[in-house]
Amino acid sequence: MAKPYTSYFIRLLNTLSRLSWKNTFRISSALNFILFRVVGYRKKVILQNLSNSFPAKTEPEIQSTAHRFYRHFTDLILETIKCRSCPPEDILERIQGDISLVDRLFAENKNILFLMGHRGNWEMANLYASLRFDHQCLVVYRPLKDSIFDQWFLRLRTRFGSRLVPMDDIAAELRQPRDRPYVVVLANDQSPQPDSAYWTPFLHQDTCFFRGAEILARRNDLTVLYADFSRDTARRGYYHVEISLVTDACKSLGKNEILEKQIRMLEADINAQPFNWLWSHRRWKHRRPGLRPIS
Repeated sequence: MAKPYTSYFIRLLNTLSRLSWKNTFRISSALNFILFRVVGYRKKVILQNLSNSFPAKTEPEIQSTAHRFYRHFTDLILETIKCRSCPPEDILERIQGDISLVDRLFAENKNILFLMGHRGNWEMANLYASLRFDHQCLVVYRPLKDSIFDQWFLRLRTRFGSRLVPMDDIAAELRQPRDRPYVVVLANDQSPQPDSAYWTPFLHQDTCFFRGAEILARRNDLTVLYADFSRDTARRGYYHVEISLVTDACKSLGKNEILEKQIRMLEADINAQPFNWLWSHRRWKHRRPGLRPIS
């Protein structure tokens, strides 16, 4: 259901999307000051997540990483708004990297599960995939509760031909006949329900992950890739993509091995560029079933 003020906010977003990139980042800098210095948006969650994930860092180092995260976060927000109306050339210019592995798999008629974490700008990454990949691009998403916001993001994410598939419908979608290979784009580092999750140490904490990615790969015999989008610290709004093979023989791997391989890749990338992840998310809100919180 749409809230009464939503339509006015959508108009504001559409107006902001038509600004130049230079003015986009000016607004981001102002928003960064407000969220970090004035409001302290989710500051307690961010600092706790960083402290628990990097126990060897000093307090000043944690504060510095948090500050860099806020700048990354507000850039991410404004970049995403800008992507609603920017030309495709802007997307292709701002994400650089070697994607020859994807091209080769298309030539071999291979279907792909393309796993990401919430690093870089995942909305821009989705648009990049639909522009650059020859595969049919299927983006897995969770519909938003506000119908007007959901439609705004739907139009953003499908601008260049991607097909959005709700998470609950992706298994049925992959059973449909199609005339070319497909790539399923999935960010799988959000927090699932603890009872059905896969649990593993991650960033020095017991962490739950969705099992669906591995189930999807095994059932459909998909080639599994992992993509990391690191931020170019010298140029705002620019990213480098690095695509790695997780497995091209998923049925030969042991249970949870696909997840483990991808999780370790994500963990290494977070350690390499710590500010570039969604630290404002309450990622560790669940406890492993059977374990009680320490009071």
